Amino acid sequence: MRIRELAVPDSYVLDLVPHGDARGRFTEWYRADVLAEAAGFGLTLAQANHSVSARGSLRGVHFALVPPGQAKYVYCPAGRVLDVVVDVRVGSPTFGVHDSVLLDSEQPRAVYLAEGLGHAFVSLTDASSVTYLVSSGYSPGREFGIDPLDPDLALPWPADLEFELSAKDVAAPTLEQAREQGLLPTMAQCSARYAELRAG
Repeated sequence: MRIRELAVPDSYVLDLVPHGDARGRFTEWYRADVLAEAAGFGLTLAQANHSVSARGSLRGVHFALVPPGQAKYVYCPAGRVLDVVVDVRVGSPTFGVHDSVLLDSEQPRAVYLAEGLGHAFVSLTDASSVTYLVSSGYSPGREFGIDPLDPDLALPWPADLEFELSAKDVAAPTLEQAREQGLLPTMAQCSARYAELRAG
């Protein structure tokens, strides 16, 4: 398992190593020790989610208020998705920056994003399966979204897809509107949360 930081600080891609024989394939898709060594603290597991998406289904950009925020560890065991991380932390030197990773069942990878970062993905095939571990349970009053088609963000969605979005994501504000409305976490809040997690 190899891990490297993405263009958005506090997010990582993990290249997983599948092992196969005549019976099939085995993959360690999550290793707490590898992640904790890179991030400086472990992922507190509060909930595990699983979605299955048709081709063109676009989910996000979602984030949760900090504290506590919601870190995510994302894996695609079947199908193929383009996974995107967005820095929505007001005051971050990389505010508005994004990075993307192709998550594919044939060349398995995982993405980790710390509390305070925005997350989205689009399904590139029918019946793409995405499993994600999260550090806090669903809390509707603390979870928000950014318009994934915000032209100022210019996220790298494929041009050949017809997108299907939830009503909530269609109605989501742009990044600038969310900033003006005070909906976004701040870098100071996130840094304090990360320090708290490192302290254990």
